[in-house]
Amino acid sequence: MRVNGTDIDLDEDICLYDYLISNKYNINKIAVEYNGNIIPKSNYKNIILDNKGTLEIVSFVGGG
Repeated sequence: MRVNGTDIDLDEDICLYDYLISNKYNINKIAVEYNGNIIPKSNYKNIILDNKGTLEIVSFVGGG
């Protein structure tokens, strides 16, 4: 799978929510695109990632 431009190898298919939590993403401060589609937070547990997919994760950063 390609994550933010870097190829990674998943040992097994995993749901998007579990992937994000296991990689310490703050669910409330990110937006996710999987295979060109923006994924609503309510669907994170329904999306199954595999090694053929492309995932883009954008973190929101405060500042001023």
